[in-house]
Amino acid sequence: MTPAREIELCGVALRGPVLNGSGTFDAIAARRTFGEALLERFPFDAFVSKTITLAPRQGNPPPRLWETPAGLINSIGLPNKGLDGFLASDLPELAQLPVPLVVSVMGFSHDELAELVGRVGERDEVAMIELNVSCPNVETGLVMGADPVETTRAVERTRTRTDKPLIVKLTPNASEPQAVAAAAQAAGADAVSLINTLKGMALHPRTKTPWLGGGSGGVSGPAVRAVALEQVYTVARAVEIPVIGMGGIQTGRHAADFLAAGAAAVAVGTESFRDPAAGARIADDLAVILASERGLSESAGTPAGTRAET
Repeated sequence: MTPAREIELCGVALRGPVLNGSGTFDAIAARRTFGEALLERFPFDAFVSKTITLAPRQGNPPPRLWETPAGLINSIGLPNKGLDGFLASDLPELAQLPVPLVVSVMGFSHDELAELVGRVGERDEVAMIELNVSCPNVETGLVMGADPVETTRAVERTRTRTDKPLIVKLTPNASEPQAVAAAAQAAGADAVSLINTLKGMALHPRTKTPWLGGGSGGVSGPAVRAVALEQVYTVARAVEIPVIGMGGIQTGRHAADFLAAGAAAVAVGTESFRDPAAGARIADDLAVILASERGLSESAGTPAGTRAET
C-alpha cells in the first residue's frame, strides 16, 4: 500500500487519508482468514470499529441485505457485543492493528452516549471516538444527528467525558446537514464525517411486501456518491474542523474528488464488500493521482495544495 500522503487528523498522525466506513470491514475476521499478511498490507490508514452500543444487540431479523443496480440496502441493525463485551473481547484484537483505532459508539440517550464515550475514552488503545448520532433520542423522539439542537446537546454531554478527539457522523437525512455540522463544531466536536446511508427499501418480487427484515434500510454505494459529494462540499464550507467524506467511493479518482470538495480524509464502505482490498487499491490510485496533480501544479507555477486565482 502506497501512502497517498501523510496527514494529521484531529492531532492524530496517519500515514494517509483513507479510512473505512464503520461496519463495512471486519478486521478481526479478516485477520483470522489472512493472518499476518493482513497486518503487512492493511488496507486503511486508520480503522473505524463497528458501532457499539451500551447493551448487546442482536440486530434486525434476516434478510438484512438487498443489492441494488448501483449499491446496497442494508438493514443490519447494529448487532454487537455491547460495551463490556467489546472492551473485553474485541478491543484487545483491534489494538493489534498497525494503524490508529477509532471506536464508533451509539446511544439511545445522551446519558448512554456519555457513558460509552467516557469508558471508551479511558482506553489508551483508542485514538479517536466516532459518535454515530443517527438514532432517535428515546427522551425526545428526535434523531440526534438530524436536529442541530439535539446534536449540540449530544456533543456537549459527551465532550466533558473525554479528551480524545470526537468525530460526529452526520446523517444525510437532515434538512440542513451544514447546520448540524456547525452545531457539532460549536459544541466541541473535533471533526465530522458524512454521509451515512440514505433511507431506502425493497419489495419482495412476489408478495410485494418489504423484503428486508427491518422493513427499510440504508442505501449506500455508487448510487449515493453524487449526494455525498454535494453534502461534503457544502459542509466543508460551513465548518472549520476536518470533514471525513464517504459515500460510494470506488476508485482513487472518486477519493480525489472528495478531497477536492473539501474533505480532509475519506472512508471506503460498500466497495469493501465487493473487494476486501479496496482500501489499499484506492489508496494506491489516490497516491498516483495526487502526485500527478502536484507535478502539474508545480510546473504551472502554482504551489501544490493551493488554488490559482481566477
